[in-house]
Amino acid sequence: MGEEAVEKMTKVPSAHFVLVHGVSHGGWCWYKVQTLLESSGHRVTSLDLKASGIDPSDADAVRSFADYNQPLLHLLSSLPNQHKVILVGHSAGGVSVTEAIHKFPEKIQATVYVGATMLKLGFQSDQDIKDVSFLSFPYV
Repeated sequence: MGEEAVEKMTKVPSAHFVLVHGVSHGGWCWYKVQTLLESSGHRVTSLDLKASGIDPSDADAVRSFADYNQPLLHLLSSLPNQHKVILVGHSAGGVSVTEAIHKFPEKIQATVYVGATMLKLGFQSDQDIKDVSFLSFPYV
């Protein structure tokens, strides 16, 4: 077998990874992972969520989770229709990844949660709903 045949057999198809940081971080926290993935031939986007990393937004002006996730959602909405990404979320970035899955399921090839928060539908868990329901009843 020639070198060319071996190279064809061992070459892994290129993927597009989108790396999502956790709270109090930015895209910078993925620099080692990004370097390794890119050196393996993959495309990598390490973005900064709103008011994080080098995003110039004022943190006090971010009033909703949807606003905080805007850079991720904008990236996914701007991708061509047939383009799929592998989302990787760390820590609270898992909640951002979950929202993206619900809004753009057709653009997600796979998701990876790295020590990340996994909630069914974003920020609100079943326990949150129970806690709020309990608090809404007047005490006797």
